[in-house]
Amino acid sequence: MQWIFEPWPWYVAGPMIALIMFLLLMVDKNFGMSSNLRTMCTISGAGDKADFFKFDWKEKRWNLIVAFGAAIGGFIGAYLLSGDTAVAIQPETISDLQTLGFDSAGKAYLPTELYDLNALTDFKSMVILAIGGILVGFGARYAGGCTSGHAISGLSNLQLPSLIAVIGFFIGGLAMIHFIFPLIF
Repeated sequence: MQWIFEPWPWYVAGPMIALIMFLLLMVDKNFGMSSNLRTMCTISGAGDKADFFKFDWKEKRWNLIVAFGAAIGGFIGAYLLSGDTAVAIQPETISDLQTLGFDSAGKAYLPTELYDLNALTDFKSMVILAIGGILVGFGARYAGGCTSGHAISGLSNLQLPSLIAVIGFFIGGLAMIHFIFPLIF
């Protein structure tokens, strides 16, 4: 059974995020998804191998609930509440992406050429995903947090390092899509 709902408009979702950030601020907590990876590695025993993972993970277990909730919510949203998963993008962008070999452009939320299970058997896709994952992991560690932590939590707390990190994320994203992405495909 699938129920189809429209996405929440910005004037509902935005204030809800602001309310959550206000509540986290009141209890002196910071939100970020990459910190969950550190917590999960610590739980798995990585503290025996690297000092970075030696901390009291029980203080961060509340954030694990956020990570599991995001995964469960994403699954429910994608498979039970979504009808059309196509992204509304400009026809020129669809044409440019199809020229690069992305035939699913404008038809699917994620390009099936990279994110379909069949991509796991394609060497080029695996290399791109592996290098991308390493760069994202390095960038999140180097910046002291991920995009969600800096853009949502850090900016909500008016932290200058988060503003600098978010500006860097946007510059990196623009450079990637305009200069590096066309070279790869």
